Amino acid sequence: MKKIVFLSTEVENTFNTFRARLDGSPITNNQILDILRHETNVSVRRKAWEAGKEIGHLVVHKLLELVKLRNEAAQHLGFNNYYEMSMILSEQEPREIGQLFQKLADLTDEPFKNLKARVDEKLSGRFGIEPFEMQIWHYEDPFFQEAPRISEIDLNRCFLNQNVVTLAQKFYNGIGLPPGSILKNSDLYEKLGKEQHAYTIDIDRMGDVRILANVKHDEYWMSTMLHELGHGLYDFCIDRSLPFLLRTHAHIFTTEAVAMFFARLSRNADWIDKMAGIPQKWKKKVAREAGQALRLQQILFSRWAQVMVNFERALYANPDQDLNGLWWQLVEKFQYIRRPEGRNAPDWATKIHVCSAPVYYHNYALGEIMASQLVHFIRTSVLGLSADQSAGFVEMPEVGAFFKEKIFLPGAKYHWNDLLKQATGEALTPDYFVRQFV
Repeated sequence: MKKIVFLSTEVENTFNTFRARLDGSPITNNQILDILRHETNVSVRRKAWEAGKEIGHLVVHKLLELVKLRNEAAQHLGFNNYYEMSMILSEQEPREIGQLFQKLADLTDEPFKNLKARVDEKLSGRFGIEPFEMQIWHYEDPFFQEAPRISEIDLNRCFLNQNVVTLAQKFYNGIGLPPGSILKNSDLYEKLGKEQHAYTIDIDRMGDVRILANVKHDEYWMSTMLHELGHGLYDFCIDRSLPFLLRTHAHIFTTEAVAMFFARLSRNADWIDKMAGIPQKWKKKVAREAGQALRLQQILFSRWAQVMVNFERALYANPDQDLNGLWWQLVEKFQYIRRPEGRNAPDWATKIHVCSAPVYYHNYALGEIMASQLVHFIRTSVLGLSADQSAGFVEMPEVGAFFKEKIFLPGAKYHWNDLLKQATGEALTPDYFVRQFV
């Protein structure tokens, strides 16, 4: 166990302090993302993408050792491997989760193909290439897990002269979930040598909740701050009279669901208009295109999650197989992105979750499913709206009251599915996610 903790800490520290180098100069993750969003020189884009992937070579050997040690520990306890143990001990049945993901893969395959064809048509024109020539560095995210901005309206413009931290605080104040103490104790802006991955941490389960972020004032970080404060307020509002072990979320994916519920609002036209203001001439177009952007993001992320979930399952089943090849097989299968010719690198090891949050990624997808279930229930039963009526939930304290009373306060008192039944009247179901986005 000491070796597992030591190796995990060592690999995480390598991630935290790593800075890619482009033409000999260090660059941050934010700078790589900026290049992928705006640079039209394909050579520069490729070099930036490849620079970010150099972290894989630095961690792969220790990461593989860590995977094998995790498996040994799980087998010592009677499980087949660490993947199986993690699922079962977190009150999830591996077979049921596998079946759910297969159903999602089947349901999203054709819609994703159609959406990606539109993305490729749009992006390829920027680079003067044919759609079939698109490579991973032509997209706006190193893993193609974030939807490229292909609409005529750039949502970043909506936040151009705004402070996204202030907007997030104002929104949560308006729904009766003030985040002031969380923000006061948080570290929100870039610093030299600082970890580049945003996260929220509950220090003592007595209200000391903090966020680490690297905020820029754009739509991405608007979404991220809404997301992280969703996590933070969940932890902050749990009933502190509960026993220590119950002063946490019902399940890791229930806190993801809350975070994702709120993160989606950065692409909700009603929310953007009321919080940041949309010029009258843009309103109809933003309403249409923000909805399309959210649908693209949800389906695209669902496909990316398939890569991670299937890869980790296979990784722990057989860590000695050709993992570099397996990674790109799954990327090609679920994301329809070709492996760069001749590339044989540990690109799978460049995703920090494989080290720091193992067997976690399926919970993001489950969180999106639950978030859609919450959206439906809040629209129809809390606010009395129609199921399809858009709402940004601005200045609606009944929304905050629902989350606080039905989701946050109980902590881990109930099994996650019982919590959801009590809150919405139904067990977890993908029906509302499918209805909303597919």
